[in-house]
Amino acid sequence: MSYRVFYWLTVLLPPIVIGGFEFVRHDFLLPYLSMETGNVYITILTLVLSFLFANWMFRKIDRMNAKIVEEQARRAVYEERERLARELHDGIAQSLFFLNVKLKQGQLEEARGAVSAIDNHVRQAIFNLRSLPEEGSSLKQRLEKWLSQWCALSGVDLTHEIEVPDGFFSPAEEVQLFGVIQETFANIQKHAAAGHAWLKLKADQATGSWQLSIEDDGVGIRQTGTEANKYGLKMVRERAKQVGSVIEITGRAEGGTLIRLTSDRGGGSQS
Repeated sequence: MSYRVFYWLTVLLPPIVIGGFEFVRHDFLLPYLSMETGNVYITILTLVLSFLFANWMFRKIDRMNAKIVEEQARRAVYEERERLARELHDGIAQSLFFLNVKLKQGQLEEARGAVSAIDNHVRQAIFNLRSLPEEGSSLKQRLEKWLSQWCALSGVDLTHEIEVPDGFFSPAEEVQLFGVIQETFANIQKHAAAGHAWLKLKADQATGSWQLSIEDDGVGIRQTGTEANKYGLKMVRERAKQVGSVIEITGRAEGGTLIRLTSDRGGGSQS
């Protein structure tokens, strides 16, 4: 049922029912009902009809809104699938080209490295596709499941703390935030040579503020001098911008890297 139908029902139903009762009362029931009794009846009738109609209408609206939210989540998932497909295609295409060149040059060690890179691209894509928003009832559950899989595959120890109220992030925001985490941990696995990583995600429903921090005890980005190229942080920065956050990337005093996203939306959840 469309909003236009709701609109006309809201406008027409109460006056038709109440006006019809008043017409019947004055033309047919006046000898049997006094004005005072009739006023009591019309008041009760108005209250009952208003309650029934409002209850029915808002149930319909809630179902329609839930359907809209579900469609938004599906569209966000489809967009994420398309992005993953492009990344997988580009990454494997580049690695295959490099592999072909090195094989022609007889450089077998470099060729083995290209094969390993292709394997990493495929594994990461499978991880991402298995962790889409349809699989869990909450962002926390999906993250914990993915992080457990990442630990098993990477062999890196992980300490995590996730405190996010249900519904705090919109479906589209969850996709982008999940992408930031996946991309960052993929970089830790590929480049950091870390033994331990930390993730902390906290959100405050009252203020609308949230913070995500990811740390590792690896080689750190300052030692390489090729932060943008080696760590592929362009995608992380773009996703951070999509969720309206400020990103900070620094080295840790104890060694390794710290990536922190902070945002203050000014109160309330978004849906």
